[in-house]
Order: sequence, then C-alpha cells, then structure tokens
Amino acid sequence: MTSCRLLEVHTEDQTPHKWSVSLTEELFKRFFSLGTPILHKIFGEGSLFSPLLFGKYFDPSDAFPLWEFESDILLSNLRSSGKTSVDWFQADEAYVLKAELPGAGINTVRVYAENGKIVEISGQWKQQKESKAKDWRSGHWWEHGYVRRLELPEDADWSKIEAYVNNDTFLEVRIPKNTLDCDTDDTMTKKSDSV
Repeated sequence: MTSCRLLEVHTEDQTPHKWSVSLTEELFKRFFSLGTPILHKIFGEGSLFSPLLFGKYFDPSDAFPLWEFESDILLSNLRSSGKTSVDWFQADEAYVLKAELPGAGINTVRVYAENGKIVEISGQWKQQKESKAKDWRSGHWWEHGYVRRLELPEDADWSKIEAYVNNDTFLEVRIPKNTLDCDTDDTMTKKSDSV
C-alpha cells in the first residue's frame, strides 16, 4: 500500500547561524571513514545529501544551481552503475526534484523556501545530546542531520512550492514556474488603437 503525505513548506526560519559551519572535503573524508551503515546511506554515493553527488566535492549546505544542469549529464556515471535514486527535470509548468530519503521509520525531512532564492531540504538522523548549540544546524550539522540547499531558477514561483513524501522514503519537490498574466500582443494593440 502506497502512502503519500504532503509536507509543509516553511518560509520563515529564524535559526541564527544555520549552516555556518562548513563541511570541508577533508572533514567529510574523516567523518565518512567512521563508516556506520546509516552514514553511508545518508552521505554515500548517489544520495541527494552526498557532497560527492555532482562528480566532485560540493558542500551540501552551500546552495547549488541544480536546474542549470541536465540530470542525465551530471549523474551519468552514477546512473550507469545504478548508484543513484536522484532525478530532477523541468516540465512546462514546474521544476521537479525526486530523491530517496535516508534513514528508517518516520522521516524527519523538512523543506524551506528561503527569501525566494533557495529551497532547502534537511532532516535529522540522530538526536542531539546536550550541547552549547541550541539547534543541530548551527554546529557540526552532519553529526546529527543532512541538508541539500538548491538555488531556485529565476522563473520559479517559490510561494507555491509543494513537497511530498511517498512511503516515508521518497521525496518529490514541485516548484511551479511563474506565468505571465498579460498578453503582450493585446497590450500593443490597445496602445496603438488609442493613438
């Protein structure tokens, strides 16, 4: 039985210093070498949250201009070896991102639209113990969660983003494109008629 639930897309996040600690390549290699199965599922080859998803190292907490690239080209090596469940494409009405979510059980994924410029997908995979940081995203976030931040295309209507989770394991984010409400030919005709 398939279950699909609509996620709330948050537009205001008052967390100070969120993602302020960068996950450098050297730090990632050390952290990943600790190698628990859940770490490999979250940050491993082919995961949406892997710093190596795009063929070279890229901190997932930095915004990436995803829709400027064709998924078939950027993910060709991973697809040929069957190592990814990430896809994105552009339809006439929307930009779409599909990806498998890490973890087991109820997923804690959250989707944010920041200032109309960034869509952020994040979730917590490990509860934070007592810490100086009030929010897991303000410190060494990778020890507690995952993130992928993406630049929105200029014609994206960020106020109408929809996100769904299917069977608690697959995420789909739909970002409608802005549509123009006026027809330029009619406007030109009306202006010339009045002269």
